[in-house]
Amino acid sequence: MKNRILDMICFSSINLLEPRINKKIVDSKVILNKLDGKKNEFILRVKYDEDVSKEFLPLLRLAFCMPLLNYGLFSKKLNLQFPISQADFRLLNELNNIFSKDIFVNKILRRRANYILPEFLPKEKNVKTEDAFPKAEIKQEKIYNDTFISKDLDKNSCGVLSSGGKESLLTYGLLKEMGCNVYPLYVNESGGHWRTALTAYRYHKKNEPNTQKIWTNVDRFYIFMLDNLKFIRSDHRKVWADTYPIRLCIFPFYVFSLLPIFSRKKIGNLLIGSEFDDLRIKPVYLGIPHYFGVYDQHQDYDILMNNWYDKRLQGLYQWSAVRNISGLIVERILTKRYPKLAGLQRSCHSCHFENKEIVPCGVCSKCMGVLLFLLANKVDPKIMEFKDKDIELFPKRIHPNNLRLDEDEKNQSFYLIGEKDKFPSAKPVDHVEKIHIDKDNCDLKLIPNNFRKNILDIIKVYTTGFCELKNDNWIPL
Repeated sequence: MKNRILDMICFSSINLLEPRINKKIVDSKVILNKLDGKKNEFILRVKYDEDVSKEFLPLLRLAFCMPLLNYGLFSKKLNLQFPISQADFRLLNELNNIFSKDIFVNKILRRRANYILPEFLPKEKNVKTEDAFPKAEIKQEKIYNDTFISKDLDKNSCGVLSSGGKESLLTYGLLKEMGCNVYPLYVNESGGHWRTALTAYRYHKKNEPNTQKIWTNVDRFYIFMLDNLKFIRSDHRKVWADTYPIRLCIFPFYVFSLLPIFSRKKIGNLLIGSEFDDLRIKPVYLGIPHYFGVYDQHQDYDILMNNWYDKRLQGLYQWSAVRNISGLIVERILTKRYPKLAGLQRSCHSCHFENKEIVPCGVCSKCMGVLLFLLANKVDPKIMEFKDKDIELFPKRIHPNNLRLDEDEKNQSFYLIGEKDKFPSAKPVDHVEKIHIDKDNCDLKLIPNNFRKNILDIIKVYTTGFCELKNDNWIPL
């Protein structure tokens, strides 16, 4: 088994050069040093709405490191040709360890798409826990003592990572209603995901002066990496799947790329729309702990980042306003309380243009989940530009097995819809409509004191009470 895992190493090293700042544009060269001595290069680039100050260079260095951590299993070294601080070094090594385990388990062992050549796939009976450890050692030019890049940030100012999805739209709506100074922050990553965000971005750009957008070619970088991984099919572009081939944790790159905006605008809260994930059983696969591929949506990621902010960006706090409620409830509050924002939602794997407007495909797994939540909440799907045909055919297309949703959420949604002649029958699962409390996965105390009561007062209107995890069961409070 050990030799088989070594077979997946593709590079003697991956080198990352010092980022260069040229007014609004920042770029860094990535050099792949292959085992056969050949080299390939890629210029990773980010463009901002405003000129970038050199004082934010430490943040940009870490931003360009983030995509590389998806390949810690496949290189012997990650050479950073610039200095980093002690806290930066610890953070990179921690993320390298977490990313590698999640990728080994969820992209190699528990893969849902056929991207890897069969001869490189390990046999599970031979897998050892150390096989999931990163192979790449992180080397840097030098390590220096921690200093604050920025401090004295405004604790009532909030930046929301915005995508056109229900979580970020609801987060924006909640914060605006509470009177916060809110910044919708968008990332155009040069891929298809930008189409899902474009409707919401156009609205915010027109109506919210705080709206900011960055452009990056990171999605092209991920394709470049697939071209250079020897265990990936050469025709990987032709493989359609609703999952990424190798990479998992994409939010950290967005977060670090946006941090110069937080520093410049003195924004004290960074919100990611991470909704409730029911992880009652600690995920371990063949003895390897992991996060089901959603580490950057787990509260452990927020805690790790907040510990780093304490050393480098004093006053910045990362959290989620929707982690204690299910997707069904997120959709309920968004559509019932903020219908104008709900109309901007485009959660779809294949959004496309029709008469200059972006509409959902109506048939992918994402659309199936959105339609299920809308119908369960008695909301007309036309609010999100779903067509009559897709609404009518939904009962025939829907099946519990083609929904990428939590089992309890599916059952409660089918139960709320009723119509047993059209939809699968299901028994009610009452915790789905409650506010969840669990220290390890959805700790209410992680919502800052100055926001917690107002957020809960709104959420309580649309839920049926609280529940707490005890002995792997959600018990009503």
